[in-house]
Amino acid sequence: MAFIAPSILAADFANLSQQIRLAEIGGADWIHCDIMDGHFVPNITFGPFIVKAARRVTKLPLDVHLMIENPDKYLEDFAEAGATMLTIHQEAVIHLNRTINRIKELGMKAGVALNPSTPVKTLEYVAEFVDLVLIMSVNPGFGGQTFIENSIEKIKEAAELRKDLKAGYHIEVDGGIDAHTITRAHKAGCDVFVAGSSIFKADNISAAVVELKNLVK
Repeated sequence: MAFIAPSILAADFANLSQQIRLAEIGGADWIHCDIMDGHFVPNITFGPFIVKAARRVTKLPLDVHLMIENPDKYLEDFAEAGATMLTIHQEAVIHLNRTINRIKELGMKAGVALNPSTPVKTLEYVAEFVDLVLIMSVNPGFGGQTFIENSIEKIKEAAELRKDLKAGYHIEVDGGIDAHTITRAHKAGCDVFVAGSSIFKADNISAAVVELKNLVK
């Protein structure tokens, strides 16, 4: 089963409730929240208060992606804000196994993200404990970037690792996902698709979600 996770990074924050509702009407499965601190990535977005606002207006799972330094300091904040899934970067955490366990202790599902230059094999010893592996198909920091083609091979590697370990994690892809890239990512083994600009910048948000869902049925 495939899941569409619209990223509110590309939404109109003056009308966030309406924008999320339009995504829901189209059949969105999760709502993706991109948290950036201006240090780990060269951009600043929003923090727990926006996650909390999103939680108030939707019952969909909140897929929170931390692109920040020292994420361990903020795990409790995002749990309290209502995050369903909390994804931290392999590159930002020293004791990855400990952080994964703490996320789960706080009642959330745990994900690990990999930047484009980080090999999938770095997750070999934690993959069986995570709920999601996020393959970044752009260099994180800004929306609207072009899909990096070798991300397809990384998705295949993540799918092969999942098979070898008999693990149960979802494979998510984030960056440059649109009607042209989503099918190839799906065929490679991806089952969760983060899309920002291709949904929230479309003339019809609901129809954009429907189109992506139809492509991965």
